Amino acid sequence: MPDERDNSGILQRKLATILSADVASFSRLMGEDEEGTLKTFRGHKKVFESLVAMHRGRIFNTAGDAILAEFSSAVEAVRCATDIQAALRTRNDQLAVSRQVRFRIGINLGDVMLQGEDLMGDGVNVAARLQTAAEPGGICISGSVHDQIRNKLSLTFHSLGEQNFKNIQEPVRTFSIVEAEGQVALPAPKPAGTGSGATKWIAAGLVLALLAGGVYWGYTVMERNKAETARAIAAATPPVLPASEAARPSVEKPATEQPVQPANAAQPGAARRAGEPVVAPAEAPRKTTPHAPTRSEGAAAATSAVAAGLHDGVYSGQICYGKTLNLEARCYRSEGTIRGHKITGQWPAPEADRTMILAGDVATSGNVKIDIHSEKPDGTVVVAMDLTGTVHDGLIKASGTFRKGRTATLNWHKTAAPH
Repeated sequence: MPDERDNSGILQRKLATILSADVASFSRLMGEDEEGTLKTFRGHKKVFESLVAMHRGRIFNTAGDAILAEFSSAVEAVRCATDIQAALRTRNDQLAVSRQVRFRIGINLGDVMLQGEDLMGDGVNVAARLQTAAEPGGICISGSVHDQIRNKLSLTFHSLGEQNFKNIQEPVRTFSIVEAEGQVALPAPKPAGTGSGATKWIAAGLVLALLAGGVYWGYTVMERNKAETARAIAAATPPVLPASEAARPSVEKPATEQPVQPANAAQPGAARRAGEPVVAPAEAPRKTTPHAPTRSEGAAAATSAVAAGLHDGVYSGQICYGKTLNLEARCYRSEGTIRGHKITGQWPAPEADRTMILAGDVATSGNVKIDIHSEKPDGTVVVAMDLTGTVHDGLIKASGTFRKGRTATLNWHKTAAPH
């Protein structure tokens, strides 16, 4: 069919978001079991098509295991892609790993040409190349799509840098989506890290510089803490009087009231004669002087005043996540410690490769504000939640939401004094 043109004869173009998908290892799957693979593929394709229609897109081309869809909105295209991968993951979980039919998806926003119902041009070609960069079951997007959605959707991205694709003239900024709101993490390629030798040395130098900066920062914090502790001790410890001042009576007695030394008492600087008995001087009246605390006692008092809090202790119990469209509700055990006006905690996340980290503030009134997030071993923050509540009579109750919308509740009770 000839190119579509308007009445002036100019080729029609438009800006569109293109979603390109195909099945990973389709040839192997067909070679091992043609009928079983086609049956699974057709079931997956029906789900794919229904979700495209639900997100107001249209499929404009299919060929074998490849599917091309058009969207007027980059946000809807990405939402559709994440929903497709979540739905197909559920279907694939019912199959043996070697028989799973998994799509790779690429999404690009660009200028395209109309040819009847079909679309052509670099906008389509870049989407098809991005799909080849995605992992089976994963999604890769171009920089133009990322710029449109990064503040509109709760997603986690990994930058793959500028990628050079076959028959694409300019490098393409590429991102993989590693997690969507309320869904299991998506498979994603590793960020580009195989640069030249010079690049590696530069990276190593940056790491060493960061480590050195961290050590220096830690040293300055330690020295500052020492200085603050010394000031607190000095403030809590009364001055120690000289021995001559401490021995002086608080009220001077008249000379007539001073005890009279016996004639045979030993006088300062005079030697006692041989055989002469020693007569002890009359005992002076005892006086009571205020006790001056020692430095260790002063330090203990200062530390207690700073660290002690009404709610101090170790608290433990359940954190529960609410049910979402794709995830069931669940609870698991966790623990935190209150010291003064701070609450902290750290424990293994339900996902084996992550750690949950808690930090928050405790008001004198008992109100608590808690931030919790999970980290991967490389420091990537995966999910985060904000909770508010109260601590009272050894109980902490708080509730809130993940920053992606899922509800969360915390119910802990005090189990021990702080470590």
